[in-house]
Amino acid sequence: MTTTERRYDIDWLRVITIALLLIYHIAIVFQPWAPFLAFIKSDTSMESIWIPMSALNIWRIPLLFFVSGMGVCFAMRKRSGAQLLQERSIRILIPFLFGMFCIVPLHFLIWKSFYNQDLAYMTNPSHLWFLGNIFAYVLILLPLFLYMKKNHFRIKSSLNKWFKSPLALLFVMIPFVLEAILVNPNPFEMYAMTLHGFILGLLAFFFGYIFILAGETLRRSLMKWKWYLLALAVGMYTTRLLVFELQSPNYLMAIESNLWIFAIFGFAFQYLNKGSKTLSYLSEAAYPVYIIHMAMLYAASYFIVPLQIPAILQFVLINLFTFAACFVLYEFVIKRSIVLRPLFGLKIRVKQKLELKTQEIH
Repeated sequence: MTTTERRYDIDWLRVITIALLLIYHIAIVFQPWAPFLAFIKSDTSMESIWIPMSALNIWRIPLLFFVSGMGVCFAMRKRSGAQLLQERSIRILIPFLFGMFCIVPLHFLIWKSFYNQDLAYMTNPSHLWFLGNIFAYVLILLPLFLYMKKNHFRIKSSLNKWFKSPLALLFVMIPFVLEAILVNPNPFEMYAMTLHGFILGLLAFFFGYIFILAGETLRRSLMKWKWYLLALAVGMYTTRLLVFELQSPNYLMAIESNLWIFAIFGFAFQYLNKGSKTLSYLSEAAYPVYIIHMAMLYAASYFIVPLQIPAILQFVLINLFTFAACFVLYEFVIKRSIVLRPLFGLKIRVKQKLELKTQEIH
């Protein structure tokens, strides 16, 4: 694999996972416990929709951390430690701080207005906790990553030998299982701003880096065993649903989560490593959409939930409004603004830089 190779499968996974995140958050609106998470709640519940949501709930966030670690591994090939910190500060820390102070208050104020509460706001990262965690992981793991870069060939050779057998994936699961047992989260899916979420994310971020460093051996192994991994994941989910009523012991949840993730990587590596104009557009849009989606979701809920229409129609309309509003804001406001692009984690384009220099000259 060359250092200039673009891994479109990783880009697709990031886009798909963020899209699923939006749908998952919209599904919360139709659960009876939505207000406890500060979501606007529909008067008509659709608890049945939580059955498929619970299938993806135990892997959607860990998968994003895996993918983020993979991104850092690619970035380290062309950057020094100082360059990586600078780049991640611009791409992650700045959007995190901007979002926490300027974007997150919007959906909290909409929620308070809907429930006729005082329009006060306490600084809260909300859904952007994920960005704060990623930046912390870069700081924590950078010395280790620099060591791995310095000893790249020796470590890569060892990883290639290790991942020739699918049994190596069992050893990857062990830290996740130990974390689930020792931290004992309740529920397992509570990742945001918890010790469980932080340690689980750290492990996933680290192994995401390792998975890219391992190279083609791991890639081929996951592609070869993808159907078996998927069958095991579906089997464990079915057991969780029928035997444990969706809340199996945490160590089983950790195993199931990893099986889903390994299977998803296998299918993505096999079928999604193809570039397109659609992917290029969505890949750039995903980050800003993630940052603003909660405000758009709450705005949609504010106007649609009071309507006397079936819950399934509310669900469809909130999805349509949220996705449409996010992409309209991205396309016509964020994408085209020299000021807003870096605040949403986007690079300033060459044409925009030239325009900025021209304005400075005049």
